[in-house]
Amino acid sequence: MGATHLNGLDSDSRDFDFGVWVGQQFTFRQGTVNHIFNQSIERNFNGFRDKLYAYKSNQLEIDYLKECLQAGLEMLKLMIADYETKADVLLKELNALNEKMISDTNFSSVKINYDKVFDEVDQHCVKILNHVCKVYLRDIVFNDGLDQCGIKKEQFKKMSGENPMPAFGCQVTIQSEQEKQLVKQFRKEEKRIARREKRDDDVSGDGLPCFDPKEMRMQREYALMNARKEPVLTRERMNYDLIYYPHVYDSHAEARKTSAFIGGTKMLLPEGIERENNKIFEEVRIPVTEPMSLGIEEKPVFIKDLDEIGQLVFKGMKRLNRIQSIVFETAYNTNENMLICAPTGAGKTNIAMLTVLHEIRQHIQQGVIKKDEFKIVYVAPMKALAAEMTNYFSKRLEVLGVSVKELTGDMQLSKGEILRTQMLVTTPEKWDVVTRKSVGDIALSQLVRLLILDEVHLLHEDRGPVLESIVARTLRQVESTQSMIRILGLSATLPNYLDVATFLHVNPYIGLFYFDGRFRPVPLGQTFVGIKATNKVQQLHDMEEQCYEKVLEQIRAGHQVMVFVHARNSTVRTAMALRELSKNRGESVYFEPNQGPDFGYAEKQVQKSRNKQLRELFPDGFGIHHAGMLRPDRSLVEQLFSQGLVKVLVCTATLAWGVNLPAHAVIIKGTQIYDAKRGSFVDLGILDVMQIFGRAGRPQFDKFGEGTIITSHDKLSYYLSLLTQQNPIESQFLESLADNLNAEIALGTVTNVEEAVKWLSYTYLYVRMRANPLVYGISHKIYQMDPALEKHRQELVIEAGRKLDKAKMIRFEERTGYFSATDLGRTSSHYYIKYNTIETFNELFDAHKTEGEIFAIVSKAEEFEQIKVREEEMEEMEHLLDSYCELPAAGGVENGYGKVNILLQTFISRGEVDSFSLISDSAYVAQNAARIVRGLFEIALRKRWPAMTYRLLNLCKIIDKRLWGWANPLRQFSVLPGTVLSRLEEKKLTIDKLKDMRKDEIGHILHHVNIGLKVKQCVHQLPSIALEAAIQPITRTVLRVRLSISPDFKWNDQVHGTMGEPWWIWVEDPTNDHIYHSEYFLLQKKQVIIKEPQMLVFTIPIFEPLPSQYYIRAVSDRWLGAEAVCIINFQHLILPERHPPHTELLDLQPLPITALGNREYEAIYKFTHFNPIQTQIFHTIYHTDCNVLLGAPTGSGKTVAAEMAIFRIFNKYPSAKAVYIAPLKALVRERMEDWKVRIENKLGKKVVELTGDVTPDVRAIAQADLIVTTPEKWDGVSRSWQNRSYVQKVAILIIDEIHLLGDERGPVLEVIVSRTNFISSHTEKPVRVVGLSTALANARDLADWLNIRQMGLFNFRPSVRPVPLEVHIHGFPGQHYCPRMASMNKPAFQAIRTHSPAKPVLIFVSSRRQTRLTALDLIAFLATEDDPKQWLNMDEREMNAVISTVRDSNLKLTLAFGIGLHHAGLHERDRKTVEELFVNCKIQVLIATSTLAWGVNFPAHLVIVKGTEFYDGKTRRYVDYPITDVLQMMGRAGRPQFDDQGKAVILVHDIKKDFYKKFLYEPFPVESSLLEVLADHLNAEVAAGTISTKQDAMDYITWTYFFRRLIMNPSYYNLEDVTHDTINKYLSNLVERSLTDLEQSYCIETGEDSRSLQPLTHGRIASYYYLKHQTVRMFKERLKAECSIEDLLSILTDAEEYSDLPVRHNEDQLNSELAQHLPVSVNPHSFDSSHTKAHLLLQAHFSRAPLPCPDYATDTKTVLDQAIRVCQAMLDVAASQGWLVTAVNITNLVQMVIQARWIHDSSLLTLPNVEQHHLHVFRKWNQSRRKSKSGHQGPIECLPELISACEGGGGENAFTDVLGSELQATQIAQAWNFLSHLPVIDVRLSVKGWWDNSDQKQNERLLPTVVTNTRDEKNWVQLHADQEYVLQVTLRRIHMGHHKGKYDSKAVAPRFPKAKDEGWFVILGEVDKKELIALKRVGYIRSRSMISLAFYTPESTGRCIYTLYLMSDSYLGMDQQYDIYLNIIPASISAQVNTEVSDAVSDLTVA
Repeated sequence: MGATHLNGLDSDSRDFDFGVWVGQQFTFRQGTVNHIFNQSIERNFNGFRDKLYAYKSNQLEIDYLKECLQAGLEMLKLMIADYETKADVLLKELNALNEKMISDTNFSSVKINYDKVFDEVDQHCVKILNHVCKVYLRDIVFNDGLDQCGIKKEQFKKMSGENPMPAFGCQVTIQSEQEKQLVKQFRKEEKRIARREKRDDDVSGDGLPCFDPKEMRMQREYALMNARKEPVLTRERMNYDLIYYPHVYDSHAEARKTSAFIGGTKMLLPEGIERENNKIFEEVRIPVTEPMSLGIEEKPVFIKDLDEIGQLVFKGMKRLNRIQSIVFETAYNTNENMLICAPTGAGKTNIAMLTVLHEIRQHIQQGVIKKDEFKIVYVAPMKALAAEMTNYFSKRLEVLGVSVKELTGDMQLSKGEILRTQMLVTTPEKWDVVTRKSVGDIALSQLVRLLILDEVHLLHEDRGPVLESIVARTLRQVESTQSMIRILGLSATLPNYLDVATFLHVNPYIGLFYFDGRFRPVPLGQTFVGIKATNKVQQLHDMEEQCYEKVLEQIRAGHQVMVFVHARNSTVRTAMALRELSKNRGESVYFEPNQGPDFGYAEKQVQKSRNKQLRELFPDGFGIHHAGMLRPDRSLVEQLFSQGLVKVLVCTATLAWGVNLPAHAVIIKGTQIYDAKRGSFVDLGILDVMQIFGRAGRPQFDKFGEGTIITSHDKLSYYLSLLTQQNPIESQFLESLADNLNAEIALGTVTNVEEAVKWLSYTYLYVRMRANPLVYGISHKIYQMDPALEKHRQELVIEAGRKLDKAKMIRFEERTGYFSATDLGRTSSHYYIKYNTIETFNELFDAHKTEGEIFAIVSKAEEFEQIKVREEEMEEMEHLLDSYCELPAAGGVENGYGKVNILLQTFISRGEVDSFSLISDSAYVAQNAARIVRGLFEIALRKRWPAMTYRLLNLCKIIDKRLWGWANPLRQFSVLPGTVLSRLEEKKLTIDKLKDMRKDEIGHILHHVNIGLKVKQCVHQLPSIALEAAIQPITRTVLRVRLSISPDFKWNDQVHGTMGEPWWIWVEDPTNDHIYHSEYFLLQKKQVIIKEPQMLVFTIPIFEPLPSQYYIRAVSDRWLGAEAVCIINFQHLILPERHPPHTELLDLQPLPITALGNREYEAIYKFTHFNPIQTQIFHTIYHTDCNVLLGAPTGSGKTVAAEMAIFRIFNKYPSAKAVYIAPLKALVRERMEDWKVRIENKLGKKVVELTGDVTPDVRAIAQADLIVTTPEKWDGVSRSWQNRSYVQKVAILIIDEIHLLGDERGPVLEVIVSRTNFISSHTEKPVRVVGLSTALANARDLADWLNIRQMGLFNFRPSVRPVPLEVHIHGFPGQHYCPRMASMNKPAFQAIRTHSPAKPVLIFVSSRRQTRLTALDLIAFLATEDDPKQWLNMDEREMNAVISTVRDSNLKLTLAFGIGLHHAGLHERDRKTVEELFVNCKIQVLIATSTLAWGVNFPAHLVIVKGTEFYDGKTRRYVDYPITDVLQMMGRAGRPQFDDQGKAVILVHDIKKDFYKKFLYEPFPVESSLLEVLADHLNAEVAAGTISTKQDAMDYITWTYFFRRLIMNPSYYNLEDVTHDTINKYLSNLVERSLTDLEQSYCIETGEDSRSLQPLTHGRIASYYYLKHQTVRMFKERLKAECSIEDLLSILTDAEEYSDLPVRHNEDQLNSELAQHLPVSVNPHSFDSSHTKAHLLLQAHFSRAPLPCPDYATDTKTVLDQAIRVCQAMLDVAASQGWLVTAVNITNLVQMVIQARWIHDSSLLTLPNVEQHHLHVFRKWNQSRRKSKSGHQGPIECLPELISACEGGGGENAFTDVLGSELQATQIAQAWNFLSHLPVIDVRLSVKGWWDNSDQKQNERLLPTVVTNTRDEKNWVQLHADQEYVLQVTLRRIHMGHHKGKYDSKAVAPRFPKAKDEGWFVILGEVDKKELIALKRVGYIRSRSMISLAFYTPESTGRCIYTLYLMSDSYLGMDQQYDIYLNIIPASISAQVNTEVSDAVSDLTVA
């Protein structure tokens, strides 16, 4: 727009910019001299200096700075030249300073000097100016100086702090005071000059300098000019226009300062406009704007100069355009937020691309883009635009492998797709919904690094609030998480760009770019035509006439034209009208397409089109384009237009937005557009006009473009004013404040009024309220009193809060200012339902509405309020009502809501709608209704209304599928023709009937034989499931339901997709009309294909009297007609017995510890008195031997009770042993650490740990007084109690946490107790059993089973804790686990602030990942606090020292904020560090996995249980913690020494809230879980000989706890009644089943009498190695005589023991990636299997491959823990079969497991720190060491050679010399330590036995170990055939002698997690037959050891060679083998007899 320009603004921005600074600096000093004597200079100077620093941060080039200083100096010289007398001194000094400045090239010092220069200039100015006339300087020099510097006076005034003159009222001030003074002065001067001329005198009398009148006149004119430019009514806020911004090119800002621009509203038209006014129309033509001239500093950016990435992406382009080049530096090389305002078509998309590339470049490491580290989100205002952008970005970024996807209402993406996508293109609403739902979900919103907002000027439209809430949410996220999210705003030119920049947090000096119309790539000429006719018909006619004239004018000039109209049917109407006019006037020839080579082909294409109008119009050169056309037709038209074959294209505005198709001229015909949202015609928005005009002018071809608007005359001025854009864009946020506030509350980011007020400060509303308060109803007075508008914002928030509270969307406690979300509020937020709609629903919605009534309610939603009924639609509406509405439409055609209802039903019935406004309304209604009905469904589900929930879910699907519920479900398949479907409905063929029919039957019925198959396929593809429910009563009021869901349909990716089928499931009580439980679950594709049933377990309440039945209903979320119902019948349900009451806590005097009567015992306690519980049980525990069960809450001192019982044993039975069983290794370790000090050191009693990790030798156990062990270990040990004397010496068994009987590990406890009772009955020594547990519900059963009389049973109620506990339970909605966990973080943070701001806090989470995520979120919340490190209670420097010792990177970060992490994945030392810091209160918060609740006794004041589910790898779903675990965690709350009250906050999934409410306050009954593992335990007893018949097995079961509970709660175990016969039958079936399983697993065999039982080898092996019977069955079936290492690895990892290894979320992908880097391939379809994962982890262990995440390291530890045990069992199986090859390979596998190398790797690689690339050093060993005489010669290939070489040549020094060049000293020391510990074993062999010629005594014959000559008879030992001999193997350890100290029996195995004793396998085999003859295990060889191997010689005579293998079980490469040459001679009777006799004698001596 050719607006006037002011001096200075057209020069290059930077030149002007710095000139201003320096000029102002100098001028400022003179301008303010008259203030020097008062204080103002100081104030001004300081303010100015701050501004200066703001500029300096821009880092301009140093030369440039020098130039500017020079210019400023020159100006000062000119000024000072007037005062010759004073000038010399100053000039010298200034020059000196200037030189100093120019010579100084260091930029930072220039900054410092800069100030110095000005300070010195100041002093001199003051000296000089004291003598100078103030007015002269002020009014003349000052303005001259300003002019020279190109500074506007207003700018100077602003900078120097001088207030502009006030402007009052409406008076027109001609002269200001200042001006009056000037005039007076001027007159005086004229008089004085006249006088002076008379006197010829040069100097006036008072010594003032003389004034030049010409100058004064000029000054006067200058002042008047200035007055003209100043608006009379100024406002303070206008001042920001006065600051100059480097990248703002705004001619309007200048134009606004002219006098015509009064009050900021007068519109401006550019120069050179032409007007034409006649009776039909008025036309205003605005000529083409001249482009902006190029600035000096502007340099185009060439693509070839970019880095590699830039060149790849911008391939095919030569250079960036002008705007792109100006912004390039900021966009491509900085992280600054940016706002770019530029005309349409200026290439903003490429600017977005520059920022995208900048982001990608930040995530490149070693040339690889780390795609999972970032997400880029591009928000486009329309779906059409989103599609175009997706297309553009994906094409450009394809070369980088960056994935771009569209995420809009049309294009949904799965979570997996989103994860795999780096750039998402979305719409504002969609992104708002996404971020509303998933705060903290790492998957998305946390990964966003760049947010691009296209068309930001939408802020002032209806959709503006959405943008505001997105930006506010993003900015708050940036602040809270301290993460870097860059925001790029792109917009058309808008007036108040500074406000928008402030809102987007853009630094206006760096990131604000404003380009006005002069920067259009193709300049635009505009024409506005206003039609004067008021009659609608006439107006339309005139418009068409004018339109035709304009079109013709362009066509004649050879241009193409686009005509934009505003409705789909108008396109055809207008195109036809234009064609008619051209024909009528005989001008059609101009329009016809050129008959070029393309025309023929194009014509054929058009004729193929199904669009009749398109075919008609094309030959005449016209085309149409709108969204209602088919996609191919639209593409065809676009193609024809771009080829020039269509001259005139009539289209709707979607073309301007969606497709980049420019034309020379565009014409907007009519500006009335129908808005479905408002329900009426509205004016076309400026945005659309700009967008459409943006299509005018084709950059490659046209010099300029032309845009024409044809509108009605009354709108002409409106559009003129819009295009000259004076109205600032305002915020629309207030209208939707309540909805947006609700969204933030539901999200958890706003929890109180204070936070809401803060949140408002991030909105555009806040920016505009401060800039323009009156518009928002804020008076000037209020604004002055409260400039930050804090009070006003608070009022707004409170008002919105009250509204939401009234609508039940939130709970708002006004007293405290706290908000909390409700289900209703969350639902409305997630489904984007407005507040008013919810109010309507609250009023109208209840549990018993019919479908018709629901439609009526939905139609009244506020979303449809603006849909109006128009007269012309009535008729069609009536027709639609009659034809398509299946339900009554309340309101009828006369009402708006009736219209909505009719349109919705028509949409469902797929009715045809003609009227364009109805089509538009119908689309709008359908889109919104689907969402609202979904929301209603969730509301009904939350209100637990079953019938309503079912009805609404069906309605959701009805709208989605556009099918009525009574239609045949097969209509959902598009492959079936309509006629077939109609026939199916006529014949009433249901899905069930069709399933039973054959395809040919179906074909015949439908009279269409071939279709039968297709119908049958569809029937089987319709999702269908079978439900089976098993119920178990837990108490009389709670029922556990195990629901098995079996898929019963065929999967087809085209029909079902690739993910899964979602279902809803709920349990309803038909009589009470209530839902007791509801759940959403996904049936995975894999489960459907392999028909795998899915298990759901949940609890529901039951009431007495028992209802007759409940229904379990499963309904598909997507498919109509896909549902299943399962009835739970209560007819035969037997409820468990009522529980006996708790033990009352007596009010006893606390007992002093002196009651123990032993000084030593008393000394180990720090307290003086026992607590009440200990006092009450003291006598029973300490003074009697009766069994005791103590049930008391956690933290009530049960450990002390255990110690009392142990002391009794020490006192009464000093030779006996006490065994303490704790359920976890961690607990055992804790007890050991405590008792080692207190019992071993202080009392002198021996305490021994016995766990899987620590197995002491038999001697240590035999000497122990107290054994601390785990259930499994003690079970394994006590199985062979007959052979272990120490087991028989046990006098007391203390079982801690005995309530874990109900856990999956419970059966082991049952077996231990049963066995203990069995042992004591056999040995006749009583064993006391003491059980410790939390408070129990059914303690009596447990006591009966433990043989406890009333005296020994103490079961206190949960409330008798030493520290009372206050429990808060909060429910959280959400189907998905991760987002639900994330939504708990803010409440957890608030719980800490509320309940424990300064005391220790323990947070329990389910996984290691959750510890990390929770900690990071808490840190984010802390970051917004005043003191982010408030939880750190130690000096930061001390903490930094601690952090430097920590290994884990996450822990390093969290500890700095006083938050610790604790989980099994941490290194032992890190764990210890964290524990110490927490126990000593150095850190306040500890986030731990649930194991810590059991593992370590760390009480805290507050315990938060964040989520009560964990991911179960076995079932691959989230399952609940056992209730005991939750109680255990809560038990950690309250520290007896410090707190008088503990707090527990339990955050649970809302559907489980009731369950926890019940059981956290009353104890949970313990049931037995022996049934699942009964077979394994029976096998152990059969192997041990305890059970030898089936009757024994029956008796054995009656000893168990299971038997007690079976009788007490029969329904739980599926027992129908408790009569004697039924129980007997039940038990015999049970025993039969288990024994059959064992027989099938080759573990036992049944005798011929069918009653006796015999153990088999496999059964003994299973029992000995504690394996499951399924594992040995697999060994039996899969182990073969010659298994390779690969086979054995597969068998090992398929062991049942590994089925519990967790495969967590997305780990199948990790497994698949890991498998690609490993040598042995696995089944590619089993990556989600535990066994496959175990296989991969072992391979990774052998290959030492990097693991994908820390969890895998801990999982590897779990796998290795079991591996040795399983391998040993495999070895026994192989040995029992005599398989030599397999046995040797198994020993190799064991070595591989211990040393973490493959068997084929060089054994040298087992040396620590030695890798493949170091091996060359060993090959060159002897070249580097010539001197060695002895030892190995030649290259070294294996460990024995290396040992030999070191032995012979210098030992450690030699080793160090060779490796010195490759490794560091510490690494060499580690390697040498390993090498020097290696066992070097010398072997001697001899054979003992009887020979024929021996003289009646056993002989021993030595065997040669090294045989060189096999022909020599001496080397062949003669043995008799078929006789037993003993091979004596003498093993002697040869000391390398290089290390001192006693030998350690532990093998050196740095990669194996546990300490491992070094041992050996001695195997005797015959290689030729591949037969294993004998095998023996040998322990650690200290110095020498002798082994005897008995073997039988072959029956046939002749020579044979046996081989002896000495295999290490710990080291690779240390094995030895010796051949034994045997000559078998005929058998000798006497020798055989002697052998047998000697055997018998030896048996006698043993006995």
